[in-house]
Amino acid sequence: MGEEYNAALLEKKNFHEGCPGCRVEKMKQIRRGYPYLELSFVWVVVLATSLPISSLYPFLYSMIEDFGVADTEKDIGFYAGFVGCSFMFGRALTSLSWGMLADRYGRKPIILVGTISIAILNALFGLSVNFWMAIGMRFLLGSFNCLLGTMKAYASEIFREEYQATAMSAVSTAWGIGLIVGPALGGFLAQPADKYPNVFSKDSIFGRFRYALPCFTISAFALVVTLLCCFIPETLHNHNLDSTAHDDSLETLEESSASTTNTGRNERKVSQVSLLKNWPLMSSIIVYCVLCLHDTAYSEIFALWANSPRKYGGLNYSTNDVGTVLAISGVGLFSFQVFVYPFAERLLGPVLVTRFAGALMIPMQISYPFIANLSGLSQSIMLNCASILLNVLSVSAITGLLILQNKAVDQSQRGAANGIAMTAMSLFKTVGPAGAGILFSWSERRLDAAFLPGSHMVFFVLNVIVVVGVALTFKPFLTTARR
Repeated sequence: MGEEYNAALLEKKNFHEGCPGCRVEKMKQIRRGYPYLELSFVWVVVLATSLPISSLYPFLYSMIEDFGVADTEKDIGFYAGFVGCSFMFGRALTSLSWGMLADRYGRKPIILVGTISIAILNALFGLSVNFWMAIGMRFLLGSFNCLLGTMKAYASEIFREEYQATAMSAVSTAWGIGLIVGPALGGFLAQPADKYPNVFSKDSIFGRFRYALPCFTISAFALVVTLLCCFIPETLHNHNLDSTAHDDSLETLEESSASTTNTGRNERKVSQVSLLKNWPLMSSIIVYCVLCLHDTAYSEIFALWANSPRKYGGLNYSTNDVGTVLAISGVGLFSFQVFVYPFAERLLGPVLVTRFAGALMIPMQISYPFIANLSGLSQSIMLNCASILLNVLSVSAITGLLILQNKAVDQSQRGAANGIAMTAMSLFKTVGPAGAGILFSWSERRLDAAFLPGSHMVFFVLNVIVVVGVALTFKPFLTTARR
């Protein structure tokens, strides 16, 4: 009975022999059950690309101090911002090109390039001996970080329609957990010769390069992921590609001739659609960029605020303390996104989830400066609760926008569309760390101000960004594609 049902399904579509995309479509037609294997692949690849992005934040304060470029303690945040933003600046310059290459040559080759580059360049960053080497390695790491946009396209293609919310949730969950676990690794593993002298001597490589261990650990994980990626299937249809589709110019992006296979018949349908005039796509990308700006600025500010002395309104936490908070937040985020988010998305839809999550982030951030006035167990409990909730809400808001972006375009444009999203998001995230570092340094100089003194000003600015993002989720600005 099962074989007859599968044969009936396959008869409804004509598949091209030798086309990897058709093989995946055929597999999706006949396969039943929860896609655990595909989910695992997507999860580990996105985790690998997100781990190095913010893993430096817990030790960046100490790293800048060791480089000796800051004249005073209050200037450390200023220099830290430039190291943080160099990654995003590099990614902003190359994301569009990587997206178009993924549409031309396939998702799998670009994924392999991305994981290999993480393994090499992140290890070199851990060996940085001065400020400019650190900036250079982070810039190169960002330039070759081509995975997120490609994986969003890949996830939307490898899963059946009923698992699309799960697919985008997997991408954003792995991304969010990587942005939390990465700093946790950085906090626990940085300066190992000082923290674990019985294991690492001062004369070892990790004694001489105090921040190499977390970077080497992430690079080793990326190397394992590279080997696993050799076995993932390609999802791009090659029978629709012609010389027009192979044109890599911006003109092709703006006036792309997308050839798609009709569900009911095997014919080529060319649609003259400009991605930059696709308002459902562009509006969701703009809101996505605003919320990603907040996400990056918050990540850097949280680490700087937690590491800074109490006399400046901080928590005076060690890198281990910061790592503990972020590890707990990662567990909470994973649990929510796996067990709660898909249900919430089906119940409310991606737009309402984004809107409600953004609105709830505002009171959470208001509480942070007051948490710094607590001490002991009460401070620890309140900080961990606020951190879990804020990270859950932030990732939930972004997940809904990822779903909207991939529904706004056809497969032949999906790589380029995600390339646009990555380029725009990277530009915003370039501003995030630099602006956050400058803002944090300025806040430490106005501790006695009458209006929003010290860290109150920092979290107020973060809330302003969230308010703008939430406001943009309403019509007529944010519109959804009808498919």
